[in-house]
Amino acid sequence: MRFRSARAVTGIAAIALMATACSGGDEGGEAAAEGSLVIWSDPERADAIKAAAQEFAEANGIEVEVQGLTFGDIQGDVLNAHQAGNAPDVFIGAHDWTGNLVRNGAVQPIELPQDRASGLDETSLQALNYDGQLFGVPYSQENIFLMRNTDLAPDAPATFEEMVEVGTELKDSGETSEVLSMAVGQEGDPYRMNALFTSAGGYLFGQDEEGNWDPTDLGVGTDESIAAMEKVAEYGEAGEGVLRRSITLENDASLFYEGEAPFFVAGPWNVADANEAGVNYEISPIPGFEGEEPASPYIGYQAFFVTEGSANSALAQEFVTNYVTDTDFVLSLYEADPRMPVQTEALESVSADDPTIAAISEAEAGAEGMPMPSIPEMGETWEPLGIAQAAVIAGEDVREAMEATHETIASQIGE
Repeated sequence: MRFRSARAVTGIAAIALMATACSGGDEGGEAAAEGSLVIWSDPERADAIKAAAQEFAEANGIEVEVQGLTFGDIQGDVLNAHQAGNAPDVFIGAHDWTGNLVRNGAVQPIELPQDRASGLDETSLQALNYDGQLFGVPYSQENIFLMRNTDLAPDAPATFEEMVEVGTELKDSGETSEVLSMAVGQEGDPYRMNALFTSAGGYLFGQDEEGNWDPTDLGVGTDESIAAMEKVAEYGEAGEGVLRRSITLENDASLFYEGEAPFFVAGPWNVADANEAGVNYEISPIPGFEGEEPASPYIGYQAFFVTEGSANSALAQEFVTNYVTDTDFVLSLYEADPRMPVQTEALESVSADDPTIAAISEAEAGAEGMPMPSIPEMGETWEPLGIAQAAVIAGEDVREAMEATHETIASQIGE
């Protein structure tokens, strides 16, 4: 069964906050000494976390130490530190790390009380659920959407075909040089391509009856996925030339900011620069193909995890369940790093003050999205799938490219 919409995800049962927690690990380790709580974060949010955690520290008679690391390095550093016995008590991470963290025994389940769970977006909780247990407390989400230059294209396109028609007219008249700015690059971009791939009926991994991702159901080389990429290929370099490898993460935004493209497959990280560039824009969902499924972009969640073996496990659990879910705490993180909160009250508050967040929320830009699969096997798919999709856009045979890639991924994940 393939995932179609975030709205279709069933919730998880929240359970009472545990009174005791397992302890262990190296109690003498630098990163998990008794009397302190060590949190790893990226530098952008470290000061905000430390400031917001002072009340917790004072209430529990401990110190909270927040250490800033490069976000992309945190997962690997946690795994290494866990093996060495000096991992932090709590760390920020992406939800799609969950499967790999669990497989390596690096994180412990989170016991989230019902009153706290009910204040969080249901799908965000499901995204942090692995094998029937919750392993992180989500606090923000992000997904790609369509940013439209309203001076060039006043109306939001209902379908991908309509968007191409409008963009082609603008390009043919010399008003723009591109129909659409969507990063592909020489090695492909499965993260962005997923929206179109799923609209045309393709899928990467299937799901079982409980909604869990099933690595044994690899869809890359199926007839459905081949047909989907054949649809995408119609807009590639050997087709209408809308999707091109020369559009990359290095130039996709500038094409839009400089008025060379009326449409831009963007993310919340592009909003500040778009505002600074003075572009008149609106945000809407990425349109799917006419007569097909809605485009389904990946949704990413950021969350707080508790390390397995933490010497301060009970305190760490209390912090992530009672403080990370607190509206004021979430708002303090938003001020440091503006990402859409998954905590309902916080989202309502920032939407009232921030027109961009309100636009993303009101446009339901991620309403048809799917949480990025968090199974460990996901890491084996990015490179080969991206290369195959770039080859298809370049005009290579779709079936050959997708079937070969299916075999590559299957051998890597041991299907």
